[in-house]
Amino acid sequence: MKQLIIIPALLFLSFHQTREIQTAPPTGNRPKNIILMIGDGMGLTQITAGMYSNGNKLQLEKFPVTGLIKTYSARQLITDSGAGATAFACGCKTYNGAIGVCKNGKSAPTILEQAEQQGLATGLVATSSITHATPASFIAHVPDRADMQAIAAYFLQTDIDLFIGGGRKYFAERTVDKRNLVDELSAKGFEVTDYSTKKLQDITPSGSSPFAWFSASEEPAGVNEGRDYLPVAARMAPVFLKKRSEKGFFLMIEGSQIDWACHANNAPNTVREMLDFDAAIGEALRFAEADGETLIVVTADHETGGMALEQSRSPDTLDMTFQTKLHTATLVPVFAYGPGAEQFGGVYENTDIYRKMYDLFGFPVQEEEKKVGKNKKGRRFE
Repeated sequence: MKQLIIIPALLFLSFHQTREIQTAPPTGNRPKNIILMIGDGMGLTQITAGMYSNGNKLQLEKFPVTGLIKTYSARQLITDSGAGATAFACGCKTYNGAIGVCKNGKSAPTILEQAEQQGLATGLVATSSITHATPASFIAHVPDRADMQAIAAYFLQTDIDLFIGGGRKYFAERTVDKRNLVDELSAKGFEVTDYSTKKLQDITPSGSSPFAWFSASEEPAGVNEGRDYLPVAARMAPVFLKKRSEKGFFLMIEGSQIDWACHANNAPNTVREMLDFDAAIGEALRFAEADGETLIVVTADHETGGMALEQSRSPDTLDMTFQTKLHTATLVPVFAYGPGAEQFGGVYENTDIYRKMYDLFGFPVQEEEKKVGKNKKGRRFE
């Protein structure tokens, strides 16, 4: 029997009027590079299921610092990926469906754009279309996540160095303006290729020019259907971005389809997607361990499915069950490794992921803005 938690409107309003807990500024070593890895829909139960299905071990166990984040959006206790990723990318709570804009509808600079302004190399990798809500929130500013053609156009407005994901049709088969953004990327100097030409593992980009690889015309296949590029991309991208700038890099990698499997209440595919994401985490870890200047942060935008692990008929197996086909409001974990990892322990707002990365990069903040918690462009951390 389901039991409801009644949250009075006044109490819910107070959540959004409360500022985040202020954390101490980072001390000691700062990272030169940050890799943010987002397991879309990945809650603690999805992690546990992956672990028990993989001989009781995951790459995530190697992370020395863990925390929890509050995922609610500006208007709802249950977020979507647009609002959740915008919190990570821009540091503001926003409404569900928003991409790179705060709750007032105004565009907010993203951590990727700010990294570019400081001369760092930048990249996005996803197992969804590259215009899907999570990667889009780091590069685009649109009021509705469904406007993927508008999102695609933002890839021509930045100096992003690498992107890997699906969604080629939103670049090359545009109904809104008839532009061919694939050709425009090539004219801008990109090395552009796709799934129909070469598999990602057969490509070794030199680093002398920006790189784009489209994994599908629309949405990529699942791991169960043969998709295998995420660990390859997680191995390739940091090496490539390190070549692109001596100042460092920012890279976001999303395991997008954990969420999709949970929406479908498909337990086997949930485990497959979780283990594929963990394999990508392992590749990033190997780079960070050798590099010594790279911070890796792994988290989720929200949990999907209300997944639970229950005793099955056999004493040594578990049944994976779901309470819903939608997102839930549960806190989700954060894992951190590398210089600055200690900043990510504890319980805090999802917007603090942005703030901690911004501070650890050491991006400049004007003196008069420090007291009121603004970034260098004058936007409050909301």
